[in-house]
Amino acid sequence: MGDAVMELGEKELEKIGRYVQNHLGEWAKDSNILEFRTQREIDLLERMVRVEEGLKNIAEQMKKGFESMEKRFEQIDKRFEQVDKRFEQVDKRFEQVDKRFEDMQHYMDRRFSQLQWMIGIGFTAITVLMGLINFLK
Repeated sequence: MGDAVMELGEKELEKIGRYVQNHLGEWAKDSNILEFRTQREIDLLERMVRVEEGLKNIAEQMKKGFESMEKRFEQIDKRFEQVDKRFEQVDKRFEQVDKRFEDMQHYMDRRFSQLQWMIGIGFTAITVLMGLINFLK
């Protein structure tokens, strides 16, 4: 048996197109295509809401992390201030020790100078005595 082949012209194709456009909504309602589409849209909207909530949660966690890091940096700054104060105290102690050494050095220089004079006077006295002893003999 032969199949009848029907050739369609432009006008017939346009009529078919208009007919399909006019009845597509009704067919979609009957075949639950719109229900599937709306359910899919609802699923996508729920997924977007979950993603937004997740992003909001991540942003809050990042904010908390930054705040805790800021607190840690403040603690480190306080520790550095304490270390600076300790170094200042150590510097003051070294300055005191340096002053003591300088005072001791001035004292030792004065004592050494006195000792030189005494030794000089002693040698002079011995020399004079030896000269007198030699002269009297």
